[in-house]
Amino acid sequence: MKRSFAVFGATGALILVGALFFRPKASADVPRVPQSDSEVLERLPTGASDPRETERARLGSMLAAHPDDLRTATTLARLDIQLSRARSDPRYLGYAQAALRPWWDIPDAPPPVLVLRATIRQSVHDFDRALVDLDRVVTVSPDDAQAWITRSIVLAVRGRYDEAKASCRPLERLAPVLVSTVCEASIDAVTGSAGPAYERLSTAIAKSPGLPPDESEWAASTLAEIALRLGRDADAEQKMKAALAIDPDDAYVLGMYADLLLDLDRPAEAAKLVAGRTDNDGLLLRLAIAEARAHAPDAAAHADLLGERFDASHLRGDSVHRREEARFVLLLRGDARAAVALARANWDVQKEPADVRILLETALAASDPAAAAPALAFLAEHHLEDPRIADLAARVRKKGAP
Repeated sequence: MKRSFAVFGATGALILVGALFFRPKASADVPRVPQSDSEVLERLPTGASDPRETERARLGSMLAAHPDDLRTATTLARLDIQLSRARSDPRYLGYAQAALRPWWDIPDAPPPVLVLRATIRQSVHDFDRALVDLDRVVTVSPDDAQAWITRSIVLAVRGRYDEAKASCRPLERLAPVLVSTVCEASIDAVTGSAGPAYERLSTAIAKSPGLPPDESEWAASTLAEIALRLGRDADAEQKMKAALAIDPDDAYVLGMYADLLLDLDRPAEAAKLVAGRTDNDGLLLRLAIAEARAHAPDAAAHADLLGERFDASHLRGDSVHRREEARFVLLLRGDARAAVALARANWDVQKEPADVRILLETALAASDPAAAAPALAFLAEHHLEDPRIADLAARVRKKGAP
C-alpha cells in the first residue's frame, strides 16, 4: 500500500497515517468490530509508556456514555487510525470502525465519518467503496483537504494517475505547501517526472523549517522512494536512515530499507535491520528472505512461521496481501507458477511500482512472459522510472512478451 497520507484533526493539525504492514494473527487484517461494549478482543499494553493509550481510554469512556457524540467518535477513530500506523497493527482499524458504529452503514453519513470510513476501507483494499465515500465528501464539502488527499492516494494505488493528480490541486489552497507538494510529487515520481519531483519536494522541505518530527520523517521517506525511482540508491539509503533516526519503529521505512539492502546484496544487514520484529509479517517476510540468502540458522523456521500465517489468512478468506504472498511463494517456496498467479490476482487490485515489479519477476521465473503483459502495457502508458523494473521489463520482452 502506498506510503503516508495526512489526516487532519479537528484543529487542522497534521497527523501522519501510513500504509500497514500486515500481521494476520487470530483477529488481524480485516477489522474486527466488537458486537457489544463489553466484548474484549485482546488485552493491549496500556499505561504511562504511551500517553495515547491514556487518551484512548479517556475518549472511550466518553463515547461509552454518549455513543452518538460525533466529535468524540471521530476523535477516537482518528487516534486509532494513527495507532494502527504507529504499531503496524490492523486491529486498531477495527477499534476505529467500532467508534463510528452509529454512522458506519449510513451512505450519507457526516463528512468526517465518510473520510474516516474511506481511510479504513482503503487500508483493507476496499478501494471502490472508499472512493464512493470520498466522492461524496468532495461534492458536499469541497474544502475538505483530507478527503482530497485520501482520494488522490486511492486513485494512485489503482493506477488512475490523471484523476489522482487532479485531486491534489485543491490542496494548493487548502493545505500546507509541503502536503500539496508531496501529493503532486508522489504522482510525478511514478509518471516519468521523478527528477523534477525530487527537486520540487527537496525545495519545499528546505522552505519548511521547524517541521514536527512526524512530518520530517514523512518527507524524508518520500524523498527516499523518489530516489529509488531515479536509481540513486545511496541517496535513498541516507534518507531512510534519516527517517529511522526519527522513528526507529516505522514498519514501512524498515521494509523499504530492508528491500534496498536485499537489492544491494547485503542480506546480513537486512536481517539485522528487521531482527526481532516477527510480530509484523511484512517485516518477517524480509527477515526470512534475508536469512535464506545469508544461510542463517533461523531461515527455515521463519519461513515456516510466515507460511502458517498465510494459511491462516486463507482460512479467513483474506486476500489483501497477495503481493507479499507472491514474494513468499516465489522466493521462499520456489513455486513460480503459483507466484505468478498471485501476482496477477494482485494486479487486478493495485498497481504500484512494487506490484509492477512482482508481476515481472514472477513472469520471468515462471517462463511465462505473456503473464507480464499488463505490467508492460502499464509501463508504456505511464513511463514509470525505476532501473530495476526497467531491467526486468527488458528481460521479459527478450523472452517474447506480446
